[in-house]
Amino acid sequence: MPFARLAAATTPTAHLGLGLAAVGRPGYITLGREDDLPVARSVEALRERTFELLDAAYATGVRYVDAARSYGRSEEFLGEWLRARPDARDVVVGSKWGYTYTADWRIHVEGPHEVKDHGAAAYDRQRAETAGLLGDRLDLYQVHSVTPGSPALADKELHARLAALAAEGVTVGLSVSGPDQSSAIRAALAVTVDGEPLFRTVQATYNLLETSAGPALAEAHDAGLTVIVKEGVANGRLAAAPHAPAALREAAERTGYGCDAVALAAVLREPWSGVVLSGAATSAQLVSNLHAAAVDLDADTAERLKGLAEEPGEYWARRAELPWH
Repeated sequence: MPFARLAAATTPTAHLGLGLAAVGRPGYITLGREDDLPVARSVEALRERTFELLDAAYATGVRYVDAARSYGRSEEFLGEWLRARPDARDVVVGSKWGYTYTADWRIHVEGPHEVKDHGAAAYDRQRAETAGLLGDRLDLYQVHSVTPGSPALADKELHARLAALAAEGVTVGLSVSGPDQSSAIRAALAVTVDGEPLFRTVQATYNLLETSAGPALAEAHDAGLTVIVKEGVANGRLAAAPHAPAALREAAERTGYGCDAVALAAVLREPWSGVVLSGAATSAQLVSNLHAAAVDLDADTAERLKGLAEEPGEYWARRAELPWH
């Protein structure tokens, strides 16, 4: 298993991780986020919030943290936290390359907040940037948001660079996105260098509303990859009322936990699920998310929740319409 150190962890929350997309930059698409962060979203304010979340996550047994070059200053904040907490050597650190953050610490911008480039030159530049911020603490480097047409699936020059990184001891993985995640996952499983599989982890969107990647993730798991799940509460749509659907609210009431915990517990229940990310922006949200490890979903409830799944095209079209807060 690529995350051997993580697999050896015995904390109840070892299979829940913390993603830093929501706190590494002032703007993101999670519903309700405008109320979650300080009014003045200065670099220092979000650095302080990131440290608060990382401290809370570590204290409650979380051992995987996920960042990205395009998550604003997430790698910078994480690197500073790791240096300030030298005893936290058991934290497994993942980051991603392939998008460049272009919003320049603004919430409202004309054009995109991040620009995608999966070319070898972009990898060389961003790998150097990540190394400067995380040093030898990087355990996993993922190609960010691969879709079926991505050059990351066919570029032999890039594959050679990634294989060289793996030879240095850094696990190579990819994240996928969009309505055809399954095709991207299956294409990635076929990528080899010198007869050996290149990608050892796959990070995908999977939640009660978007379950289409499930069979492909099961195949990835069976092929030996560690599966990391992102957006388990669907960018806030499954977190709480008023957005959470009635069936989820009813299940939360029966279990005594929050909608977010029940939604994440449904993902943890999948046999192929390796690490499920919390995207919390507050410590209270993080604690509520981590309750997922204690939720015991019975078969009848789990079956009812399966009825919430949407058609992938519909789900991703709605996600694309979410505003940056």
